[in-house]
Parts: sequence; structure tokens; C-alpha cells
Amino acid sequence: METSDLTPRQYWAQVKANPARAKFGFGSKAALINIDLQRAYTDLDAFRTAYQTDLRQIDYINALADLMRKRGWPVIWTYVAYLADGSDAGVWGTRTNTEDSLQNIREGSERATLDPRLRIDRDRDALFNKRMASVFHETPITSLLNWHRVDTVILTGGSTSGCVRASAVDALSRNYRVIVPEECVADKHEIPHFASLCDLMLKYADVEPWTVVRDWLSADQVSAR
Repeated sequence: METSDLTPRQYWAQVKANPARAKFGFGSKAALINIDLQRAYTDLDAFRTAYQTDLRQIDYINALADLMRKRGWPVIWTYVAYLADGSDAGVWGTRTNTEDSLQNIREGSERATLDPRLRIDRDRDALFNKRMASVFHETPITSLLNWHRVDTVILTGGSTSGCVRASAVDALSRNYRVIVPEECVADKHEIPHFASLCDLMLKYADVEPWTVVRDWLSADQVSAR
């Protein structure tokens, strides 16, 4: 195993400046999947479980969602929530049992509510409850993407080291090109955040500035690149 004195932030800067592999690139049609942007994870004033990495994360996500809708491409929002007794959390809900515990996010609760700053089109956007890390686990998302003939998945939300990373691995495993706009994902601590960005970039996804994704979606004619 190689060793390094670099911090995760420094290592990420190094990986970003000198990518070791060619990019997957954008395909011809994308879906935007916004992962667990619910108050439990975005409302810093209300919940100890909330976190923030980029102050304008929500603004950037809203801008990307607007561009996706203009193209008529799928915009998907996920949230995590469980039954009143938490029994549908399975073994994932057995490690702790506090008011902040994952399995105690109840369906319909404030913790399960999507952030009110998000611009969600309730008439056309898809909203799915998920119970495990990956957005693909026991949800209709794969079927929806296949119906829309999507070949590229843009992932936003959190956490970078948890649900975003798990979803990226599953997306690549399903032969989707995976794009992660860097400013649009967040984590509780910088160590897992930057370490995961490195892991994503080196193995599973193209981690791009959000402006690169915006410009691709804004082009008069998008093209695979």
C-alpha cells in the first residue's frame, strides 16, 4: 500500500489536477438524481445530522434541475424515511437508537421533508423513497431511466461518502456514465468527503465543476463527449 503525508483535501487537489484515467464523458441523454436533500441533512439550524460543504449547493442543484426540465429530461429526487417502528430499516437500523438515528426518520416527519429551498416540479419530477444507501436499491429508478433511454446519470446531494458513492457504484454497474458535480455534493466531515471524491474520480465517475455540467446542458445541441 502506498503511503502519503497529504491530507484528503490535498490528495483530492492532486487527483483533480492530474487525473490518472480518461474520463467516461457525457453521453447523449441524462437524468438528474438528487439524493436525500431533506431537512435531516440540510437544515443546520434544526438537526444535528445536517451538514454543508458548499454554501450554494442548493442554488446550483436548482439551476441544473431547471436546465434538465427545459430539455424534457428526467429530474429525480430521493429521500430516506421509515415506518413508525423503523422495522423497514433492516439491519442498517440496528447499530444505534437515538432521536438522530437513521431508522428514526419517520415518513411524513420534518426530518424526511425535502428542503423548502429546492425548486421541485411536483407535476413532472419523480420523487422516490429509498431505504438503503443506493438510489437503485428496490426503487423504480432503473426502469424509469430505461424508459427515457438515459445513458448518463448526474448525481447530487449527500452524503458524498455514503449514498452518493453507493449510487455511483450502482449506476456504473448498470452501464450508465456517472457525472458528479463537485459543488453539488456534501458530507458531514471533510475527510470522508474529499477521500470519496478521489475514489469516485479514480474509479466510478467523472467529478466535474458544476459549471461544466451546466454548460453541457445549456448547449444548443448536446453531444457525447
